[in-house]
Amino acid sequence: MPALTPDTPRLRGVLSPVLTPFNPDYTPSAPRFVAHCRNLLEQGVGLAIFGTNSEANSLSVAEKRALLDALLEAGLPAGRMMPGTGACALPDAIELTRHAVSAGCAGVLMLPPFYYKGVSDEGLYRAFAQVIDQVADENLRVYLYHIPPVAQVGISMGLIERLLKAYPKNIAGIKDSSGDWANTEAMLKTFQPQGFDVFAGSETFLLRTLRGGGVGCITATGNVNPGPIAALYREWQGDNADALQAGLDAVRNVFQKFPMIPAMKAAIAQRAGDEGWATVRPPLVELTAAQRVSLEDGLASVNFEIPGVQTLALPK
Repeated sequence: MPALTPDTPRLRGVLSPVLTPFNPDYTPSAPRFVAHCRNLLEQGVGLAIFGTNSEANSLSVAEKRALLDALLEAGLPAGRMMPGTGACALPDAIELTRHAVSAGCAGVLMLPPFYYKGVSDEGLYRAFAQVIDQVADENLRVYLYHIPPVAQVGISMGLIERLLKAYPKNIAGIKDSSGDWANTEAMLKTFQPQGFDVFAGSETFLLRTLRGGGVGCITATGNVNPGPIAALYREWQGDNADALQAGLDAVRNVFQKFPMIPAMKAAIAQRAGDEGWATVRPPLVELTAAQRVSLEDGLASVNFEIPGVQTLALPK
């Protein structure tokens, strides 16, 4: 596999925190996973595997390593991948990060250790620094993952500044899933000019992020609406950009009326004709039958479809 080098192009555009399909016994379904990732790439979307919507914190280190290896063995390009490697246990974060870098992945998306709440920036700095120092590879590109609504441990502007100063070659950017445009805008103005790449955490903010100098978005609905989101990234300077953004928002609004992960999996299961896709790993649960009817009614109202979805089903 081609090795990552300091000259490898940085990730840009739209990435999806790839849904992790499961078998009936809740083990990961590697064939479905590979097929889904291949289809996303064909639709112009990169792979932020092991993100929030991947049920990543319900997966073991061994399962994540095996799924990444399955993608590589299937010939999918590591240069389009940004695996999530953050973990509460530093040895887990170090192992996953080292494996991703050695595989040639273009970057890693790193949550802060999030179990203990109210921790200081000093503690978070030490955690990130320990991973970077232990991996000890100039090709490591860390994209910080700021998602305080879920993790309840955020990444402050001061912490970003300190990390950039200490590790300018390794700290590459951030995914801002705060849902707070003012925060994203502040990051764009303060750090994007320094080559610190800002990704919005939802396509809802994609157009504003691009107009503010950002580089794209890493978004849940990239799993199910990849082509149109990628189209806005390509055409954001065109006259129809606001209309494209409105179309993305309409689809997003349907999905976010439900628990997002089960809803996206249900939509794939329905269209692929593969009910295995609806499975989520506990503690999550699938949509009820009534919820699925309501979801389908909402999706019909926005003429929703998933190109290439037939390729995602397991062969019968």
